[in-house]
Amino acid sequence: TRPADGTGRASGDSPPAPRPLLVDGSPVPGVLLSFDGSVAMLQMQFTTQVDALPGGTTEGVVDLAKTAVADTGVTVLPSKSLDSMHPPIGGHEAIGLVIALLVLFITLGSLWAAGLPLLTALIGVGIGVGAAFALSSSITLTTATPALALMVGLAVGIDYALFILHRQRRLILAEGLSAREATARALATAGSAVVFAGSTVVIALAGMTVIGIGFLTTMALVAASTVALAVLIALTLLPALLGILGERICSPKARAKKARTVTRPSGKHLTNRWVELLLRRPWVAVAGVVVILGLAAIPAASMNLGMPSGGTAPSESTSRQSYDAITRGFGEGYNAPLLLVAHPDNGATLDQAGLRAITTGLNGLDDVTSASLMGTDPDHTLAMFTVIPAQGPDEDRTSALVETLRDPTNPLATATQATFGVTGLTAVNLDITDRLRAAVPEYLTIIVGLSLLLLLLVFRSVVIPVMATAGFLLSIAATFGVTTAVFQWGWFIGLVGLDTGGPLLSFLPIMVTGILYGLAMDYQVFLVSSMREAHAQGLPPRQAIVHGFEHASHVVAAAAIIMVSVFASFVFSDDPTIKQFGFALAVGVLIDAFLVRMTLVPAVMNLLGPSAWWLPRWLNRLLPTIDIEGEAQSDGHTPPAHVPGPEPAHLT
Repeated sequence: TRPADGTGRASGDSPPAPRPLLVDGSPVPGVLLSFDGSVAMLQMQFTTQVDALPGGTTEGVVDLAKTAVADTGVTVLPSKSLDSMHPPIGGHEAIGLVIALLVLFITLGSLWAAGLPLLTALIGVGIGVGAAFALSSSITLTTATPALALMVGLAVGIDYALFILHRQRRLILAEGLSAREATARALATAGSAVVFAGSTVVIALAGMTVIGIGFLTTMALVAASTVALAVLIALTLLPALLGILGERICSPKARAKKARTVTRPSGKHLTNRWVELLLRRPWVAVAGVVVILGLAAIPAASMNLGMPSGGTAPSESTSRQSYDAITRGFGEGYNAPLLLVAHPDNGATLDQAGLRAITTGLNGLDDVTSASLMGTDPDHTLAMFTVIPAQGPDEDRTSALVETLRDPTNPLATATQATFGVTGLTAVNLDITDRLRAAVPEYLTIIVGLSLLLLLLVFRSVVIPVMATAGFLLSIAATFGVTTAVFQWGWFIGLVGLDTGGPLLSFLPIMVTGILYGLAMDYQVFLVSSMREAHAQGLPPRQAIVHGFEHASHVVAAAAIIMVSVFASFVFSDDPTIKQFGFALAVGVLIDAFLVRMTLVPAVMNLLGPSAWWLPRWLNRLLPTIDIEGEAQSDGHTPPAHVPGPEPAHLT
C-alpha cells in the first residue's frame, strides 16, 4: 500500500533500509514501512499455490484491504501475483475481423463468399477454445493460452477457407464449371494443399511437447488443436455451405465482368508488373532483401529473455503501480524475493550458531539487500530464509545470484557445511527462461531439418528447399530483431500501448518459430507449386516463374494481409504477453510473405535458372511422388504450354 500521491519508477541507488510498522510500540507482523513512511508493504503466505486457491480468494483479500483503508487517503495496490486470472480476450479482435472481411470482399468479389471464411473460422475457434475451457478443471491453462489459440485459429481458419474458395471461384469463372463440380475440384487441389499446410503448423506446435514444460505443452497443444479444427472445417463444413449456396457463390455481375475481361483483356495487373520487375533486376532484389532483413535482425543479438513481471506492465495497471511503489520505497529487489532452503551436510542439525552464520553470510553477499530466517522444521534439519536481491527479477545479477547460491562449492555453503536450494517465483521464472533459451537452437535445428525434408518431397528439388529454409531463417532473425527493438529497447513502444521496455517472453521465440514455420511453408507451397507445375508442363524456367506467380500471388497476398490484420489486432490487448505475440507474428508474416516468398524466392529462382529444379536421378527414383495440389484429380485438365496472357487488373 502507499499514499495516493506520488508515482513513477525509482532509479539510482536503493532507498534506505525499511523499518517495521509499529502500532502501540509493537511491530505489525508481515508489514514493512519505507524509510520515509510513504509506502507500506504487507506480505502474506497462502496455504496453497495461488492458482489452486478457491475462486475469488485473491479478489477477497484485495477487497478486504481496500475496505480497511477506506477514506484514509491510502491506495491499495495488489502485486502481479494477486492479479485476477482472466483471459485477455476483448473487443480488439473485431478490428482484425473487419479488415479481414474487407480483404475477402476485394479478393472474392462477393459478400456471400467473403462471409464464409469468417463464419467457418469463428466456428472452429469457438469449438477449440470452448473445449479448452471445458477441460480447464483437468488441465492448467495460463491466461495467454486461449488468447493465443484464438489468434492462431482465426488467422489460419480464414486463410484455409480462402484458399479453397479462391480456387473454386477461379474454376467457375475461368473454366465455366458448375459450382458443384468446381467445389469438388477445389477440394481435390487446394484442399490437398490445405491439409499439407495445416499439418506443418500442427507438427511444429506439437513438437514443443518435447521440451517438457507443462504450461508450454498445454499452450502448444491447444493452439495445434485449433489449427487441426480449422483444416477439418475447411474440408467438411465449408463444402457443405458451398453446396447450400450453389451458383450464388458467384454473382451474375462477377460472371459478366469476367466474360468482358476475357474478350477485352486489360493491361498487366500489379502482380504481373512486380514479378517482371524482379526478374529484370534479380540481383538488386536479392541484395535489397538480404540487406534489409540483415539490418532488421541486428537487435536480436542482444535479445534478453524473461517471464512477465509487474515492471513491464502498462503504467495504468495496478501491478505496475505496485511494482513502482515497492521499487521507490524499498528497492527493486523487493519485487524479486528468493526462498532459500538450507539443510546441513552429513545429516547434522542446524543449531542457533549455524543459523546465525548462514544469515550473516547471506547478508554479506554483494548482490543481497537483506536475508532473514523464516523458520525451521521440528528436527532442525531444514531451514528456510527469505533473500532479497539487490536487483529486480529480470536483471543478470539476480540470475547470477541464484546460480551462486545453488553452487554446492560456493564459499558460504562450504563455510557453513550446508547445501542450499533456491526457489520462489523469481527463481522458477529464471529456471524456465534458461531451459527455454537452451531449447531454442535444438528446436530450430528440428524445424530446419523438417523443412528441408518436406520441401524436398513436395518440389523434388535440392536447391528450392535450401533456398526456402534460408529465407525462413532470415524471416525469423528479422522478426526477433524488430520485436527486440520495440519491446526491449523501447523503440516506438508507445505505438503498442506500453511505456517501458523489458525482456521478451522466454517462450516467445519457440512459439513464434513454430507458428511462423508452418505459415511460411504454406506460402512457399502455394507459390512455388504453381511454378513447378508450369515447369513440369514444359515452360522455360523464367516463364514458369511468371506463370506460377500470376496464378498464386493474389491469394497469397490476400491471405498474408488477413493474417497480419488478425495478429496485429491483438497488439491492442491489455496483456503485455499477448501484445508481444500479436506483434511478433504480424511482423513475421509481413516479412516472410512479402519480402521472402514474393520477392526473394522468385528472384533467386530466376538467377538459378534450370538448376533450381535439379535433383539427382538416384534420389528422384527413391522419393515418393507427392501431388500436393491434387492436379492428378483434375479430370485431365492440362496447364497451358505457353505463358498465358495478362489477367484482368481486378481480383475475382
